[in-house]
Amino acid sequence: MHPVLAYHEASKHQLNQYAPGPGELDWATQPNPFRWFVGAEQLNLPFLEGELPAKWNQLGDPSAIPACPLNITNIAHLLQLSLGISAWKRYGNSRWALRCNPSSGNLHPTEAYLISPELEGLEAGVYHYQPETHQLEHRAQVPLVWQGGFLVALTSIHWREAWKYGIRAFRYCQHDCGHALAALSYSAGALGWQARLLIHWSDEQIAEATGIARKQDFSEAELESPEALVWIGFKDPPSAETIIQRLKAAKWTGQANRLSLNQREWPDIPRVSEATMKPSTQIVKETAFPSLPPLLPTSSALVSQLVRQRRSAQSFDQATAISANQFFRMMDALLPRSQQPPWSLLSSPPAVHLVLFVHVVEGLPSGLYCLVRDPKSMPDLKGEMDDGWLWQAVKGCPSYIPLYLLSEVDAREFAKVASCHQDIASQSAFSLAMLACFDDIVPDHPWKYPWRFREAGMIGQVLYLEAEAAGVQGTGIGCYFDNVVHKVLGLKSGRYQDVYHFTVGKAVIDHRIQSERPYSSRRD
Repeated sequence: MHPVLAYHEASKHQLNQYAPGPGELDWATQPNPFRWFVGAEQLNLPFLEGELPAKWNQLGDPSAIPACPLNITNIAHLLQLSLGISAWKRYGNSRWALRCNPSSGNLHPTEAYLISPELEGLEAGVYHYQPETHQLEHRAQVPLVWQGGFLVALTSIHWREAWKYGIRAFRYCQHDCGHALAALSYSAGALGWQARLLIHWSDEQIAEATGIARKQDFSEAELESPEALVWIGFKDPPSAETIIQRLKAAKWTGQANRLSLNQREWPDIPRVSEATMKPSTQIVKETAFPSLPPLLPTSSALVSQLVRQRRSAQSFDQATAISANQFFRMMDALLPRSQQPPWSLLSSPPAVHLVLFVHVVEGLPSGLYCLVRDPKSMPDLKGEMDDGWLWQAVKGCPSYIPLYLLSEVDAREFAKVASCHQDIASQSAFSLAMLACFDDIVPDHPWKYPWRFREAGMIGQVLYLEAEAAGVQGTGIGCYFDNVVHKVLGLKSGRYQDVYHFTVGKAVIDHRIQSERPYSSRRD
């Protein structure tokens, strides 16, 4: 069996046995959620005071949001709204940070690096973003020269997730990368900037450009794995070869801090990480997404407000419904449009589709539904599922949204069981499973395996923010029984695989948990 498929099978939860994990948590080895590069020059970034003027219902319309200048202040706003801390929470003697980019278990394996030419207030070079204090750490001084934009690279520290989740940590790191990518895209859109994924770069090139390939700078510290690179700007980005050639003359500073005193090894994770390393590929012409009408109407709330108020619901009230129009808007927002964040990042058709468990949506019968995010996949996906599903158009749903009723049924108990017996999947307005196409992964493109989870993470971030815009909340669910979902759907092969669950409803707030504003130590 190919090592990617071997990992995928080994990391599945089963009804009678969970995937290998640590069992009881060793709190003495809990990883530090913040990485520092000791000895690197630190640059304090300005805070976003108040809100940006961009509104949620303006995103995707380039004429509605003027482009902000490319300078240190606006880059600081981008980083704060995408990867920064949104609040500190306190319960008893425990205190923890919430960030604008959600994370499995709030463990935050994703790190970010800024690669930039000289801009107003910013010297050219490579920087590590430190979300704890909203600072840039100047890792490399190098005369990078180009115009019209900058790069943001994302990496993962697998141990942060493996400490709690064991073998499944690689999956969750990819979810979190997807969350962060979508968060970057939304924040760039709120500043009037374009964000584009540079999928042609190799992982090795990303590692060189960020400095994480410099083992001497990590010593005993946990290593990072390259994940993704985003160009934010208006002109064509510089080539990978140009940047890496210039970095050969760079002066690097800083030593990575160690996050845990001890680690438990999970050999499946480095194996799948190595097997999915992406080579450099040719720059391909961007896919022309199907022409769709403008998104259905939604909230006119400020983007920055929604981003900072986003929370992961811990429980739902079991009763509050959302309207059919709100539900249709959420489905509409998951369809790719070339200028709509976060799908403007991508250059290929969607490979992840949704099976929805509708519980209390006004005007819709409870039941199982399917959103086919790429209409061209409809015959194939339908043919893979059991022949008994209805595949009926949904009454009242705009015809361009490929949403289908599979069966009118009370799906609450199944949704709960499929999500590792968690009540949040059954007590919400609706929950869902994400089915990813695995056809094109092995043997020729194993690097696409993590991208299926990243696309699922992007879907999750869209739903998080769309839920906030609708006055409700969402929660990603990383614990689910893959094969149980496959069996109930009647999937005839392994060509489609369950890769993430999500749930949306009216949250029950735990008022025992106190909230504190972020960055008070730097502001006071």
